[in-house]
Amino acid sequence: MSFIAIINGRLIDPASKKIVEGGLLLKEGRIAACGQIDPSQADNVIDAEGGYIAPAIIDPTVFSVDLPAFIKGGIGRVALMPDQSPALDEAALIQRAKASGGEAVEVYPLAAGSRGLEGRELAEIGLMQRAGAKAVATGRQWIADSGLMYRLLDYAASLGLTVISHAEDGGLTKGCVATEGLMASRLGLRAAPAVAEAIVVARDLMLAEETGCKIHFAQLTTKKSFDLIRQAKEKGVKVTVGINPAYLLLSDRHTEDFRTFARLSPPLRGEDDRLASVEALRDGVIDMFCSAHDPRDAEDKRLPFIDAKPGMAGAETLLSASLELVHQGVIDLSRLVELLSVNAAQLLGCEGGGLSVGDEADIVIFDIDREWQLDSAKMAAKAGNSPFDGRMMRGKVTHTIKGGKILL
Repeated sequence: MSFIAIINGRLIDPASKKIVEGGLLLKEGRIAACGQIDPSQADNVIDAEGGYIAPAIIDPTVFSVDLPAFIKGGIGRVALMPDQSPALDEAALIQRAKASGGEAVEVYPLAAGSRGLEGRELAEIGLMQRAGAKAVATGRQWIADSGLMYRLLDYAASLGLTVISHAEDGGLTKGCVATEGLMASRLGLRAAPAVAEAIVVARDLMLAEETGCKIHFAQLTTKKSFDLIRQAKEKGVKVTVGINPAYLLLSDRHTEDFRTFARLSPPLRGEDDRLASVEALRDGVIDMFCSAHDPRDAEDKRLPFIDAKPGMAGAETLLSASLELVHQGVIDLSRLVELLSVNAAQLLGCEGGGLSVGDEADIVIFDIDREWQLDSAKMAAKAGNSPFDGRMMRGKVTHTIKGGKILL
């Protein structure tokens, strides 16, 4: 038998929403005791040194399986978007992707909503669900055909699956690399109006209400979108919303020097929309954080801004960036755990997100006050394309435990 004791920590308990002094006893991959424990029988003792102990992060939006980055970021489970090569539109591809995390990280492949993610015909969602797909996703782009989107939502609802939507009207955003506004004008960048997001949100919310399907927007970033979500939630539409903390901390001014690391999808927004995103986080419209982990190498980023590929390596900075919102007083630590673990577990219908006796021992320990400077060249990720490059971060993962195995 393998016993691990974690002592001298502060437990952020999702069940009670309280912070409790003490630790955990882990036995054969499960939590055997919590709070004030007896470490004398443990084979291995981890001294948290006053750090916070929380459920390992469950990341609902990643585009690449990148184990070193996940481990360093305290991530135990990820939902892999279907934008792979080839697209995850067949059962065999789902099964192969599911095994890609090994014992270090649980990978939940998301089924492509349409064949090849081309938005022309439905993929075999039922077969992919039986192969292990936890949800259905449109990938990096929207489904322009409203009839097809309706059928997708209707079919997914009959299977009890959530549809994860990317909200950008491709007719407005095609060929654009920025959000319309003063910054895009100053830089001479082709830009799309921010309303391109809300247009898709409005349509998909109406279709989701009509079909009764659960819908999750992978990332929303504009005031008009959040206003629509508020109204939909008040009506009882089954909708949840994700966001990458980058959109809460950065605005389009961070592209001022044509910094391709700051070229994201959706693009960084103006300050008004950034502040609206913070308010949506504060009042509960936003349900979860995601890393949108998409490491891009030099061939994709060391290019003129208009030619560079969008995306960021977000996994290992997800917790640190999220903690900035705690330090700013926007959210507290209990809410942070909901955003990083609890709500994603509910979205995917998976284990994790808890610290109760019997829960799987997926644990992250972090020092909330440790300051460090991000150097993209030293990141554990496959590539270090982070818009936070050079930024002083406050808060760092010290230990990652998956299924009772110490990975970091």
